[in-house]
Amino acid sequence: MNIAIPVDSISDRKPLGSSKLPPPPTRIIAPGDKLPPARRTHTPSSDEESCAEEGGDDPRMLLPDASRASRRPPTLRTPKMHVPAYAAQILVAGTRVLVASHHHLRCFDVARHVDTPIWVGDTKEMGVREAKVTALEFRAGSAGSVVWAGTKEGHLIELAMDSGEVTGTKFGVHAGVVTHIFRHRNAMVSVDESGKVLVFEPTAASGSEIPSLTYTAPRVYRIAEKQEFVKLLGGLLWTSLRSETNGSGATTVPIVRIYDVFTPGSISRTVSVLPNTTHHVGAVTSGTLLQSHPGFAYLGHEGGFISIWNLAAGPECTDVVKVSSSDVLSLEGVGTRLWAGGRTGIICAYDVSFRPWVVTNAWNAHSGLPVMRIFVDPWSIEKEEKLSVVSVGRDEQMKFWDGLLGIDWIGNELLKREREFSTFRTINVLVVSWNVDAAKPEALTDDSANITFLNDALTSVSPAPDIISFGFQELIDLESRKMAAKTVLLGGKKKGEEGKISEKVTSSYKRWHDRLVREVRALAEGYTVIHTESLVGLFTCMFVKNSERAALKNVAITTIKRGMGGRYGNKGGIVARFVIGDSSICFINCHLAAGQHHVRQRNADVTAMLEEKSVFPSSDAIEESLAYVGGGDGSMVLDHEIVFLNGDLNYRIDQRRDAVISSIQSGDLEALHIHDQLLKEMKHNRGFRLRSFHEGPLTFSPTYKYDRRSNEFDTSEKKRVPAWCDRVLWRSRDPERVKQLHYRRYEANVSDHRPVSAAFAMTVKSVRLDAWAKEKAIVEEDWLGTLVELLADAREFYVEQALI
Repeated sequence: MNIAIPVDSISDRKPLGSSKLPPPPTRIIAPGDKLPPARRTHTPSSDEESCAEEGGDDPRMLLPDASRASRRPPTLRTPKMHVPAYAAQILVAGTRVLVASHHHLRCFDVARHVDTPIWVGDTKEMGVREAKVTALEFRAGSAGSVVWAGTKEGHLIELAMDSGEVTGTKFGVHAGVVTHIFRHRNAMVSVDESGKVLVFEPTAASGSEIPSLTYTAPRVYRIAEKQEFVKLLGGLLWTSLRSETNGSGATTVPIVRIYDVFTPGSISRTVSVLPNTTHHVGAVTSGTLLQSHPGFAYLGHEGGFISIWNLAAGPECTDVVKVSSSDVLSLEGVGTRLWAGGRTGIICAYDVSFRPWVVTNAWNAHSGLPVMRIFVDPWSIEKEEKLSVVSVGRDEQMKFWDGLLGIDWIGNELLKREREFSTFRTINVLVVSWNVDAAKPEALTDDSANITFLNDALTSVSPAPDIISFGFQELIDLESRKMAAKTVLLGGKKKGEEGKISEKVTSSYKRWHDRLVREVRALAEGYTVIHTESLVGLFTCMFVKNSERAALKNVAITTIKRGMGGRYGNKGGIVARFVIGDSSICFINCHLAAGQHHVRQRNADVTAMLEEKSVFPSSDAIEESLAYVGGGDGSMVLDHEIVFLNGDLNYRIDQRRDAVISSIQSGDLEALHIHDQLLKEMKHNRGFRLRSFHEGPLTFSPTYKYDRRSNEFDTSEKKRVPAWCDRVLWRSRDPERVKQLHYRRYEANVSDHRPVSAAFAMTVKSVRLDAWAKEKAIVEEDWLGTLVELLADAREFYVEQALI
C-alpha cells in the first residue's frame, strides 16, 4: 500500500493573511509516483533585483534579428476594392483579380478598371440556385484562364476567367462544403469538410492532358473530417486540427496528418511538431515551400512559431523557430525570403540562412490589422514580368507587393555609389554618462577629481566637440522614486505631497542643468542647449556648437518607459535625435533592469527601446528620407544613420567577487572581458539587439559599485561584484563614418558609480539631389538586367512545383 508523503508539513504552516482563509494547497506525492511538473517561476519585472535567472535561453526561441530590417513597403499596387476578410475567395493572374463572396463573383482588371469590375456573376444565373462559393482555384493547364469554384452545397463549377461563362459543372459531387481546391501538375484536387477528397487526373483514354470537370471521373480519397488547416505542399496533402495535439500543459504541440493523395491506396502519415520541444507550439495556420531551400516545408503556427520539415525524411519536423510574440497567421515562400503575416498588420520577410533568422524587411501592410492571407501569383512572371505577392488583411483590402524586393536592391546599390552624389565632413561628438546615485552637483567638492571632473570631460576632445551629450541616471534618490511610483499607481490622491515631490525632482534636474550650462559656457567656443529631458531619474542635456546650430533640423526628444511593464520610467530611456546636413543622428540615454542575473530583462529593455514604434514624428520629404536608413521615415530609433547609446546598462561580470577584484588589482582587465555579460551577449547571442552596435576596448576598471567618497568596492552586506555597468556604444550604417577618439572613466567619487565618457569623430554627408537623381536612373537601368535573371529562377521553381 502506498503511503502519501506530503512535500511540506501542513501542521508547520501558518495561514497567510486573514485567519479565515485556508492555507495554500499542498502537493501530495506517493512513493513511486511520477513527480509533478515544476511550478512556473515568477518572471521578474525590470524593477526587481536579485534571484538567479532560470536556465539559459533556448537558441530556437531567440526572435529573429530585426535591427537591420528595411521598413520600406515593396508596393506594386494598392487597388481600392472591398474584399470581405473571412467570406471572400480570391484568385489573381497578372492584372486579373477574381473575388467571390457568397453567391456573387466579380472580376477586375487592376491595371485599368480598379473601381469597376469587367464582369459580375451570380451563381443563380449559373444554374446553381443560392449556391455560395467557398473555394477557388485555376484549372491545371489553363495558364490562369479557367477557374474551378467549389460551393457550400458540394457543387463544382468551371468558368472562364475573362468572361465568367460557365464551361462545366458537377453538381452534388461533394456531400458537404467544399473547403479547398488545389492544382498540381495536370491534376486537380478538391476537399470537403467531411474528409472526402476528389482527385481529377486525365487518363490516356480521354485523349487530353488536362482534367475535364464534366467528363473526368474523379478518384475518391478519404482524410480525417473537419480539418482546420489543409494545404498541398510538394505533392502531399498536409492537414491539421486544433484539437489534435501531443504533450500536455505548456508543452503541447499540434499533430499533422500527411496524405499522398496521388498514390491510390496510400495511407496517411501522422507526425507531430518536434516532440522534444519544451515550448507550447500553437495550431497550424499556414504552410509553404521556399525556392532557396528545396527539400523543406515550413508551417506557421499560433504563438509565433514556424516549424521546419524535411520532405525527404518522411516528411519529418526537424526544428521549430520562434519568430514573433504573436500568432503567425499567414506564410509564403518568396524567392530567398520567407514572408509571414501576423495580427499587427506587419509583414516580415525572413532570411532563414542564419540562426537566429534575420528579418530583412518588415512593413505595416494592413493598418495594424491582422494579415489573413499571403500568396504568390506565379502567372505574373509571364503576364507582367514581375513576381507579384498578394496579401489580404482584416482591413478588407488587397495589396500587391514586389516579391523580388526591387526597391531594396536599388537602395542598396545607391548606397554603394553614395560618394558620387554626396559631400562629407567630420564633426566631433562627446558623450558623458554617469549614474549619479542622487548626488547633487554641489557635492563635487573636497577632491580634485570631483572638482575638475566636468571640465576634464569637456576638454578631453581636441578640437572642441561640436556636439555634447550628457546622459545621467538616478538624479533623484530611491525614496523619491518610491513616492513617485505611488503617485503613478494610486492616481495622486494626496495632491499637496505630490507637489512637493514634483518640486524636489524638478529642483534636482535644474541644479544639474544649471551646472552643466555653466561648465560648457566656460569653454572658449559658444554652445547652445538643443535638448533637455527627464524621466524619473534619467536626465539628458545636449549642446551644439553655435557654428553648427544652423545645420541642424528635425530636432526632437522623447522618453520610453520600461519600468513596471512600460508604465513607469524608473527604467527606460530618453531618446533624442536631429538631422545635420543629410545625416540623421540619434542619442539614447538609458537605465536598464538591475540585478546580477537579469540578462534577459536587460535584453528585453533594449529590444523594446530599439523597436518602439512611432518614437518621433515621421517624414516623407525626399531630402529628409535620404537622411534615414532601412526605408525608415525617422519615426523609429533604428531609422537613423548613426545611433549612440549610453547609460547604466547594468550588465554585470559573471565571476566571483574576489576573483574580479584580484584581476582589477593586478591590472589584468582582459581576463574579465570573457565574463562580461554585455560582451558575451554581443558575441554569442545572434538575436541580441545590440549585436549591430560597437563598443571601444574596456581599458579602464569597472565603474560599479563603490562606497561613496572612497575607492573601495562595495563593502556593504551585499558585497556586489564589481562590473562595467556604465557603457557607451554606437551603431553606424557605414562603420567607417564613426571613429572613436577615446573611451575612459573619471574618478569623481560622490556616487557608487564612476562616470565615463566617449568621444567620436563622426562623418556626416550632404546630398546633391541632381547628382543623386542621375545615379538613381543608372541603378534602375541595372536592375532591369537583374530582374530578368531573378524571374527566370522563380519561373523554374514554380514549374518544378507544378504550379505553372
